[in-house]
Amino acid sequence: MSDFYVSLIPTDVNWQPTSKAAAEAEAYVRRVFPDPDGVQQDVTVEFYDRITAVDAGENIQRITCPRCDHDIPLDWYEDLIEQTEGEFDSPNVTVPCCDTAAGLDALKFDWPSGFARFEIAVANPVRGEYEFTADEAGAVAAILGHPLRQVLAHI
Repeated sequence: MSDFYVSLIPTDVNWQPTSKAAAEAEAYVRRVFPDPDGVQQDVTVEFYDRITAVDAGENIQRITCPRCDHDIPLDWYEDLIEQTEGEFDSPNVTVPCCDTAAGLDALKFDWPSGFARFEIAVANPVRGEYEFTADEAGAVAAILGHPLRQVLAHI
């Protein structure tokens, strides 16, 4: 059985909220993603020591280079994630298509993906609308004090 995750991550790969703001955001997410039985889904808040891949998993079908607009082979990305265990000290990599430096957060994924040092996620949401609405994502961003992007992952 596969899992589905809906995550919110900061638009700045290095930004992290205060612990208090993260706790308030978690409480809000638990209210808007109710789990009546308390066993169906899981809400998590992660502070990462290093920049960490938060990607769409099996949903990714295409990655495009921000420099030359050519496709980046998926196996290159998969190898990169495997070699680094999805963690990075710097957001910069050399892309294989044009052999130039690019920011990981600038890669164009066909399913929104990102890199971050903070993530709030709902695993296997049980409510009918499994994504954050624009208003809900905006409310979490306001609580945290930073703009966010949503990532939908199938793993």
